[in-house]
Amino acid sequence: MYFIYERGLTMDKGATEGHLQRGLKERHIQLIAIGGAIGVGLFLGSSVAIKTAGPALLLSYLIGGIAIFIMMRALGEMAVANPVSGSFGTYAYQYVSPLAGFITGWTYWFMWVVTCMAEITAAGIYMTYWFPESPQWIWALASLLIMTGVNLINVKAYGEIEFWFAMIKVVTILAMIFIGGAMILFGIGNNGVALGFSNLYSHGGFFPKGILGPVMACTMVSFAYLGIELIGVTAGEAENPGKTIPSAIDKVFWRILIFYIGALVVIMSIFPWDEIGTKGSPFVLTFERIGIRTAAGIINFVVLTAALSSCNSGIYSNGRMLYNLALQKKAPAVFQKINTSGVPVAGVLVSSAFLFIGVVLNYLLPEKVFVYVTSIATVAALWVWTIVLVAQINFRKSLSVDEVKKLKYPMFWWPYSSYISLAFWALVLVMLAFQEDTRISMYVAPFWFALLIGTYYFLGFNKSDQIKG
Repeated sequence: MYFIYERGLTMDKGATEGHLQRGLKERHIQLIAIGGAIGVGLFLGSSVAIKTAGPALLLSYLIGGIAIFIMMRALGEMAVANPVSGSFGTYAYQYVSPLAGFITGWTYWFMWVVTCMAEITAAGIYMTYWFPESPQWIWALASLLIMTGVNLINVKAYGEIEFWFAMIKVVTILAMIFIGGAMILFGIGNNGVALGFSNLYSHGGFFPKGILGPVMACTMVSFAYLGIELIGVTAGEAENPGKTIPSAIDKVFWRILIFYIGALVVIMSIFPWDEIGTKGSPFVLTFERIGIRTAAGIINFVVLTAALSSCNSGIYSNGRMLYNLALQKKAPAVFQKINTSGVPVAGVLVSSAFLFIGVVLNYLLPEKVFVYVTSIATVAALWVWTIVLVAQINFRKSLSVDEVKKLKYPMFWWPYSSYISLAFWALVLVMLAFQEDTRISMYVAPFWFALLIGTYYFLGFNKSDQIKG
């Protein structure tokens, strides 16, 4: 079974880019990868995380970033040594089991379905900034219908659109860091009075919630990093993987420092952490603090487009995932059908239909839906990241001493680094179960995995995979 994963996108050997009309250039891939790691988790989810941990949230992002970097290095080691189609899906199949490969493929689809629920929820929250009296679920529904419609019309401009949407996010964060840094250090925009960094320790100290605060915040931090594996995945499909993969992955850590930690340092230095609520983006609140009301509106528009772009990409990708799973006979044959524009209509509509659950949740639980769906998406991501590490451990054990020495991009501190990352994901899983609002993921995950395992054996995929093997 061979899968190529790109933000939920899969492709098999028989599914050419002509069929799907992708045609993404290098600049598109790079910006899509960066944009995939900068989304709702940072723009909106950071508000919840700040409330949970205070300034110590910076440590959560740093430690979580190290765990993510280790996972990416594990993926990179396998991709450079064995650059096969499918990245972590294929490695799960080869180095863990065919069942693990099947579960990983469908779980990655599920992860982006749930993530898109978070995106339309965020869009609803952002729209209430301009229309505070309107119900949140209406805007969530409108976002879903618009993005579904876009995906049903034409996909030729997808790469270009996502490129510019990602560019908007990157430029916005860098601008905020630059402007905020000028206010903090030189008082520019604050009547010449430098704000300094006192807000990081003057409101209950750096650890206002104790050591448990940043530990509990790891759940939302993990969701914020969801999608960062796309950097390694897109690089894994490059013409020169031996050069492209190490370069792309080695930049991950620095991107984390700049975009995540840098932005949060500015936010919590300008705006006391205990004044940031759970509703609304701290980016908007920060610019309101500066006194630039118009800029706040602009920033709100930016993060709104960021949420819509992620939703658009998720619907696009999941439609293709179902299409290619069908080609591999791991999904109903109806998902193989595409229209004259190269759109797998059935896959798009079914994925959007599942997203309608997010609209219902916005109607029933507007205050809790974002936390609920992000926690479920995080569990799905934890499976994927764990599988990468387990596959890499098995991959390394399968090599001889001489083969290990010849690895062009070996994992550092192996095997301790892999086990450290696995331990962190285990901690995140425990925190998901420990917190009342995120505990729902512990009920959904067993049901989902039981459903996949039952389907795998009931439909005889275990027998067909044995024949292929």
